[in-house]
Amino acid sequence: MKILAFADLHSKHGSPEYVDFYTSLKYIKKLKKLAKKEKPDVILFAGDASLFENHLEELMEKISKIGKNILVIQGNHETAAVMRKICAFHDNLKFIHKKTAKIGDYTFVGFSGEGFLRTDKEMEKFLKKIKPKIKGKKVVLITHAPPYNTKLDKIGKEHCGNNTITKFIKSNKNIILGICGHIHETAGKKDKINNATIINPGPLGVIIEI
Repeated sequence: MKILAFADLHSKHGSPEYVDFYTSLKYIKKLKKLAKKEKPDVILFAGDASLFENHLEELMEKISKIGKNILVIQGNHETAAVMRKICAFHDNLKFIHKKTAKIGDYTFVGFSGEGFLRTDKEMEKFLKKIKPKIKGKKVVLITHAPPYNTKLDKIGKEHCGNNTITKFIKSNKNIILGICGHIHETAGKKDKINNATIINPGPLGVIIEI
C-alpha cells in the first residue's frame, strides 16, 4: 500500500514559525502534484490545517482536491466538532478521530491528542476500548501529538510528546506505522518504536510504502 501523509499546513517546515494562508495554499498545491505523480492508495492528514480555524473551510475544500481517499484528524488549532462538520460536506474526507477504518489489509486508528499533554486519559480510554478490535491486525496509527521520548517530540533538548501514545505502540507490536505532527521543528523526521516506523511528515508531505 502506498500512503501520502502530511500535517501542520500552518507551519514553516522545520521551524517553530507559522505561515500565512497563502503559503498553506502553496503547500496544498504541491501535495496535489505529489499525489498526482505517486497515486497513493490513501492520504493521511494529521491535523492543523489552520491557525485557530481561520480559513479552515476553504483550506479543507482545497485539501479535498488532493486525492480520492483522505483520512483526517484535527490538530490542536481545530476542534473535533468543527472538523467533523466540515469533513461531512466532502465525500472523500473521512474524519477518523476516535475511530478506525479498514482499507485493504490495514486498520487505520485515529486520535488527535491534546497539545502537550504527557498523559491523555481520554486517549487511554479510547485505545483500551479498541484494543480487542485491532488484535492481530496490521495497524497504522494517526495522531496529531507525537509519541514521547522520540526524535519527533524534541524541542531543543526537551522531550514534550505524549507518553500514552508511546506506551500504546510499545504494547501493540502489530502497529507498523505511526503518523503524527504538532512539533514543527521535527517535520520530516522519523524514528522507530518496536515494529513501528513513526514519522512527522510535515507540510511538505511524505510518500510511504507499507
